Amino acid sequence: MIATHSALFVIMTISGSLTAVQPPAEPLSLWYRQPARQWVEALAVGNGRLGAMVFGGVVEERIQLNEDTLWAGGPYDPANPDALDALPKVRELIFAGRYREAHNLVGQKMMAKPLTQMPYQCVGDLLLKFPHADGATDYRRDLNLDTAVATVSYTVDGARYTREVFSSPVDQIIVIRLTADKPGKVTFTAGMRTPQKASVTVESPNTLVMQGVNGGAAGIAGALKYQGRVAIAASGGQIVPGDGRITVTDADSALLLIAAATSYKSYKDVTGDPESLAKDAITKAGVKPFESLLRDHVAAHQKLFRRVTLDLGTTPAANRPTDERIRDLDKVKDPQLAALYFQFGRYLLISSSRPGCQPANLQGIWNDSMNPPWQSKYTININTEMNYWPAEPTNLAECVEPLVAMVMDLTDTGARTAKTSYGAGGWVTHHNTDLWRASAPIDGPQWGMWPTGGAWLCLHLWDHYDYSRDKEYLAKVYPAMKGAAQFFFDTLVEEPTHKWLVTSPSLSPENGHPFGTSVCAGPAMDMQILRDLFNNCIRAAEILGVDEDFRKQAAATRDRLAPDQIGSAGQLQEWLEDWDMKAPERHHRHVSHLYGLYPSDQIHVRTTPDLAAAVRKSLEVRGDDATGWGIGWRLNLWARLHDGEHAYKILTMLLRPERTYPNMFDAHPPFQIDGNFGGVSGIAEMFLQSCAGEIDLLPALPKAWPNGVVKGLRARGGFELDVQWKDGKLANVTVRSLAGGSCRLRYGAVTRDLNMAKGQTAEWGGVQ
Repeated sequence: MIATHSALFVIMTISGSLTAVQPPAEPLSLWYRQPARQWVEALAVGNGRLGAMVFGGVVEERIQLNEDTLWAGGPYDPANPDALDALPKVRELIFAGRYREAHNLVGQKMMAKPLTQMPYQCVGDLLLKFPHADGATDYRRDLNLDTAVATVSYTVDGARYTREVFSSPVDQIIVIRLTADKPGKVTFTAGMRTPQKASVTVESPNTLVMQGVNGGAAGIAGALKYQGRVAIAASGGQIVPGDGRITVTDADSALLLIAAATSYKSYKDVTGDPESLAKDAITKAGVKPFESLLRDHVAAHQKLFRRVTLDLGTTPAANRPTDERIRDLDKVKDPQLAALYFQFGRYLLISSSRPGCQPANLQGIWNDSMNPPWQSKYTININTEMNYWPAEPTNLAECVEPLVAMVMDLTDTGARTAKTSYGAGGWVTHHNTDLWRASAPIDGPQWGMWPTGGAWLCLHLWDHYDYSRDKEYLAKVYPAMKGAAQFFFDTLVEEPTHKWLVTSPSLSPENGHPFGTSVCAGPAMDMQILRDLFNNCIRAAEILGVDEDFRKQAAATRDRLAPDQIGSAGQLQEWLEDWDMKAPERHHRHVSHLYGLYPSDQIHVRTTPDLAAAVRKSLEVRGDDATGWGIGWRLNLWARLHDGEHAYKILTMLLRPERTYPNMFDAHPPFQIDGNFGGVSGIAEMFLQSCAGEIDLLPALPKAWPNGVVKGLRARGGFELDVQWKDGKLANVTVRSLAGGSCRLRYGAVTRDLNMAKGQTAEWGGVQ
């Protein structure tokens, strides 16, 4: 192990010429005049599976490492065998209004064992120590979003040093190149450290090897082996192996290749060989020169990243360091900051969710802890779904594949929970899951007794089809949608007053009602989610030409669900009863009952104006300020209400220093990545909405962005659009059909119907 050098941030004491450093040539860059002092100032790189945080120190560089399958524990099934016997009594207590007694019984008999799930964990750090670095000048640290390369550069004793870092999705390694503009100037010592149960050794002459086992949690023993490898090559100079470290002296340049892997093969198989995986990655990448590694990485990244461009105009503020722009958001006109934030969110999704990887968790793939906040799990009562809100509309459909794969896993583990806990068919999962696809309710009745998580995830299965119109894909995921519906066919119950079908027990995440708990029957969000589930199952079965009887059952069940209701204050009711104005947290971070407006379109300003007005009232009561992701959801909702000025106000709240860290990570606080992704989808919704059977152009354009252009956004039906506006009005739209079919464009009160062949392009200009 290597201790952290006490002079890590010596550079921070340097002044003078540092302020003269120029911004990067690429405008889509985050950049700074100093190294990161804390983790939320470091720069994130990732290839979907391997992540790194680059601190940029001069005396010592810290590269903090993650691998997406390194979680605590091992395969386990936490479903409580006592749950089924307790279920009838819990329902009886709820319908009798004895909510606190129901809460207590749920806690005693229905919650998972263990009560919590497994945390996502870190690999450790690569530490690079540089001698004779005092007196560095002209320092700059930046992250180029277009190339996905983090760069650190500075001058010492007349030599210009450059450090480049990227995580290659092609070669499945992290690459670091160290160079100087004078020969023989690259000297450093490399070592590794980790909080895991692991050792660090040198595999002579040039490879550091970290190997160990994952930690346990909540009584579940660690079952994973893992290994990280750092292979070092130098041009000129010498490589000298030592005790747990390697020293390079007097080289012209050096190249470090980092690989990491675990023994995880699936949520039920941990028999993989991490050593062979890591060695193989290093061996294959090691025969390629740096230029080839960089070229292949950049090409793979830009294939996704460059699909969408956004120009909102640029002011001189765009040339300032990113941390200063965030700090001074309310003092300086800086429209390009919103465009940078939008593209940074797309960059994060590309970097944390690629085909074959795990889905983006609460922190994407970036985490420096053994037990991060909320265990950095998959919280599926909003946060995981929010992670993927921008995927389809901002042209990153491939990034959804890990989420789809996780849902397919959950149909297996969730079927066991459905049978054990509810005596039901189909499958269910509650408000959280993890690497091991645990599906039983966790944490406690106030948060965990919510059976609708799997049903919400099915919306993403449908949306992936709806944006692509790929029937082969739909046939693969349809059984998962059908299984989710089957669970509710078996578990919905009749409430005593109106004889509506409702979920019970359930809750409105994670908000307490006036009776000392959140446990209840039939919250509005559940009913809205199930209407989407049943509707989408019916549509999928019709498209595939299957299951006529199932379609009839889904329609009949849908029609008996409790409807949306408007309460006495004009608000959309969160519960079956009109409790909203008596709830103890009227400004709660969750706005669960507004799901019907967004991400669903059951409520729409044009088709259901009364309900849309009730949503507006609920938002006014709830208030604008919230956690990072809570603000992100509000941004999408105000955009769906076609209120561009209020949406813009919400966006500025999300971008302020209290909710955006210097490295542009979302400040929940602490860091949660869903706020970033909610911000991206909200910005996209301001320009284009694909809902209620139409493609709505510039529905929530604020006055702050009078001129601009966005290219490459996607719409339902397999359409791709470029939208340009001038003086606050639509100037031109280009529509490309990727699947063939019809669509209706809307701009204000003006509509245009198109029927296009696959590959056809249409223009609509001069719209007034």
